[in-house]
Amino acid sequence: MEKQTLKIVIPMAGLGTRLRPLTYSKPKQLVTLAGKAVLDHVLDTLSGIPQCYEIELINIVGYLGEQIEAHITKHYPHLRSHYVVQDDPRGQSHAIYLARHLLEGPMLVIFADTLIQTDLSCLLDNHEEAIAWVKPVPDPRRFGVAELGEDGYVRRLIEKPQDLSNNLVVVGFYYFKEARQLIEAIAEQMQRGIAINGEFFLADAINILLERGLKMTTRTVDVWLDAGTPEALLESNRYLLENGADNSQEAMQRPDVVIIPPVFIHPTAEVKYSVIGPHTSLAEGCKVQSSIIRDSILAEAAEVTDAVLENSLVGRKAQIKRRPGVINAGDQTSLSF
Repeated sequence: MEKQTLKIVIPMAGLGTRLRPLTYSKPKQLVTLAGKAVLDHVLDTLSGIPQCYEIELINIVGYLGEQIEAHITKHYPHLRSHYVVQDDPRGQSHAIYLARHLLEGPMLVIFADTLIQTDLSCLLDNHEEAIAWVKPVPDPRRFGVAELGEDGYVRRLIEKPQDLSNNLVVVGFYYFKEARQLIEAIAEQMQRGIAINGEFFLADAINILLERGLKMTTRTVDVWLDAGTPEALLESNRYLLENGADNSQEAMQRPDVVIIPPVFIHPTAEVKYSVIGPHTSLAEGCKVQSSIIRDSILAEAAEVTDAVLENSLVGRKAQIKRRPGVINAGDQTSLSF
């Protein structure tokens, strides 16, 4: 049977200001998390898509977007990929609209600063017009939620509800059976000027579709992780290390190193006379000597010497020497104390 193409749209043009200084020199999707880039965790989700689909990536990039293209080309050469530049970040809907010439048929929209774990087999022989993946939470007032009608379909999406009655938080993962319908709704949204502070949000375009009679169902995710702030990144790192990313047993074979699980230490990382863990990730090419590092993430080729780090993020090629404390060091930073 001939495979059907499933377009995967990933808006990635944001500046990632909440993760600075790490994102001054790399897109937030390439920030390290549990041994690999955040984007790698997002793309890992696609492995659950039924084999009846041929995946085609539509990457909406902006600042430092060439790094994203290089990363995907290197690590995912088997995936057919397109790159659309959003020079003027005017929101999620605007990003998708820029790729309208590539969009028809079924599509997924994935926001790349949230990570989910869910069963995507629902896309097999799927007859739904649209699906929003959701996560029930005790207090949804900081998020956007899906309000359901009596028939079980989504009635509307509500941003930051004032009460707790609707607790199905939308997690930034959507399916549309026909991409052209969404593009038409975005065109109407932009024509009507439905925006917040100059940005066109996807939820408003979806509400236009719902007003037109779109039948959107919901699916609950098993896990929903955030990678948009330093605190969230460290919390997600803890979860991933506790649920499959840990290689402590291998790391314990290293001489002159004390390992407190869970940790991830890349095979090329050099660690001497140090205590690593718990909940610590060392990426490719890291060098750590005479240090204690816990609850922290070190990106590629970061170096730490004679230091005690906790709850810290260290960018690629950054150098940290001597001093207990909390560090959030951007790429190629050099600190000595």
